[in-house]
Amino acid sequence: MAEFDLTTRMGQYLDRHLVFPLLEFLSVKEIYDEKELLRGKLDLLSNTNMVDFAMDVYKGLYPDGDVPSALKDKRGEVVGQLKQLQADTEPIVKVFEDPEVTRQIQSSRDGRQLFEYLSKNHGFMSSWLDTLYQFAKFQYECGNYSGAAEYLDFYRVLAPGNDKNYLPALWGKLASEILMQNWDNALEDLNRLKDIIDSNTFGSTLQSLQQRTWLIHWSLFVFFNHPKGRDLIIDMFLYQSQYLNAIQTMCPHILRYLTTAVITNKRRRTVLKDLVKVIQQESYTYRDPITEFLECLYVNFDFDGAQEKLRKCESVLINDFFLVACLDDFIENARLFIFETFCRIHQCISIKMLAEKLNMTPEEAERWIVNLIRNARLDAKIDSKLGHVVMGTQAVSPYQQVIEKTKSLSFRSQLLAMNIEKKLGAKAQEGVRAFALVNTRES
Repeated sequence: MAEFDLTTRMGQYLDRHLVFPLLEFLSVKEIYDEKELLRGKLDLLSNTNMVDFAMDVYKGLYPDGDVPSALKDKRGEVVGQLKQLQADTEPIVKVFEDPEVTRQIQSSRDGRQLFEYLSKNHGFMSSWLDTLYQFAKFQYECGNYSGAAEYLDFYRVLAPGNDKNYLPALWGKLASEILMQNWDNALEDLNRLKDIIDSNTFGSTLQSLQQRTWLIHWSLFVFFNHPKGRDLIIDMFLYQSQYLNAIQTMCPHILRYLTTAVITNKRRRTVLKDLVKVIQQESYTYRDPITEFLECLYVNFDFDGAQEKLRKCESVLINDFFLVACLDDFIENARLFIFETFCRIHQCISIKMLAEKLNMTPEEAERWIVNLIRNARLDAKIDSKLGHVVMGTQAVSPYQQVIEKTKSLSFRSQLLAMNIEKKLGAKAQEGVRAFALVNTRES
């Protein structure tokens, strides 16, 4: 299913080290020619220090050829650089190995005070920060992600927020934690980066938009592996306007992942209406079987179309690096969506017809409906003689109606207040400028 593969689009917004897992996945799935994938890996490795890995890939691509001398020379250079950087960072490492320093780092919440303590008691110099960063970056380029994460964390604690390498260090730390699959640490780093990006410390709106677009793509690794990820992705992508704007402007293909998160999240059914609106708005720029499934079901009420799209969704999910683990949840919930929508329209439904809509045999469909009734998720009875499902009346209580209507009231009120503050601030600035202009003319 190369038609729906997003690796090329995603790769533009990922660090080259984060692309390797995607290429390995494609290699296993055999979607593309293996030699093309090996050439892609070799090209990615050309700007890293993972020379041994590059040599292995080269041998896989050209089994009868000799490893180029350029790779052998580069290996010698990398080993030489590593030894030099290890010598440069030796005094720094000794400081961090001191038990008292470790205790201070763990207990201290102020980086400036910690730096002053290290400077006063251990002769720590400001130039060492740059050395520490360069060594961490070199470790990362060599594929030693645990070493890179450790040194970048030291750097983050000690470096001031306006340091030229502070933001790249945060990106490097996040990438290292992702590649080591430390999802709790990765989520913490993701939130740190998000806070900095949202504080709008960049020179232009375009730069902020680019940073958000990168963060959106990197966050997929965390959101589809962390236990709370499928809630967090909905909150960030659908209900934080600056990230939704970034998706609509730069990367509408991310709607595939947002849609999957909503469909597989049983606790967040209420967001479907908002998601469908976004999918409709962006259908002219991006659509795939997953977004079209919701369109067929909730916009066109086309059950045959939804059934056809669900079949295609299975192929898309199996061949998507981020979504392959969601396959069973997705199919189960998508069938439930079809069934619930169908039941709202019809009171008496043939099990045979329902089985066709759900891509199941009549026996499987009957067992599935029995389980729904047993788990109190469906008010219905089965007439086995006629092969029908008879729906019960489901009146929504006034209390539930009030809860549903006021659920997002707090969030929307907050957004409204922020917009009013921005407008008042802009007007106040205009007033100051006008007053200054009048004074200038009078003088």
